[in-house]
Amino acid sequence: MRIAPKESKEPKEAPKDGAAAAEPTEPPVEKGAKKEKSGAPKGKDGKEPKEGGKSKAKAGPPTRAPKFVSTNPNFRYIVRVANSDLDGTRPTALALTTVPGVGLRVAETACHLARVDPTERIGELPEPTVEGIEATLTTLNAKVPAWMVNHRTEPVLGTTVHYVGVELETRRRDDVNQMRMIRSYRGVRHERGQKVRGQRTRSNGRTGMAAGVLKKTAKEAAAAAAKEEGGGSGRSAPAPAAASPAKPAAGGAKKE
Repeated sequence: MRIAPKESKEPKEAPKDGAAAAEPTEPPVEKGAKKEKSGAPKGKDGKEPKEGGKSKAKAGPPTRAPKFVSTNPNFRYIVRVANSDLDGTRPTALALTTVPGVGLRVAETACHLARVDPTERIGELPEPTVEGIEATLTTLNAKVPAWMVNHRTEPVLGTTVHYVGVELETRRRDDVNQMRMIRSYRGVRHERGQKVRGQRTRSNGRTGMAAGVLKKTAKEAAAAAAKEEGGGSGRSAPAPAAASPAKPAAGGAKKE
């Protein structure tokens, strides 16, 4: 067997001139002594932050686009159509959808019939052009197919009309009141505040009761209480008639 040579215990040679001195070694730490914390910043979990890491700074509220300001001196920021105030900074087709009874399809159709660009801001349009659009909306039933209007075959007059603005809400209220008066199925459902158009009502649209399931113990307690009330409330015997007062004798009582 080979024996490893023993290390010599001779002192090491000192560093030559010009050589860098050896780094000082740390003093030994006694048992139980706590190490001093370094002043370097550490992360949330006690770890040093990595270089080039992304900072998780909260983003501020989104910046809104600046409000439109027109250079046209005749620009109107509020346009009145069918008793409704429209935003003049919006395109004509989208602004007309603010009017009750006018959707996007009807608005675009009215713009084409009035020969107006649907993408042009409605505040840029002159007053006669806006009046022409309003006249087109009021006479829409004569210029479009019957399936585009919102009131076909009126029961009283038998005509096809397209209601817009305040007239739409008034006519809808009158129709509901008429259904209530004739006691139709839809009228009764309207009166009770329930769904009218055949929707599912087993799990939705419950009215007049608390939605929930009673437990078995609660059911038994309620049944026992009802039984006690029914059994204890038997018919009581009729009360005896009050005795009539005795009539005085005809001749009067004789004195002794």
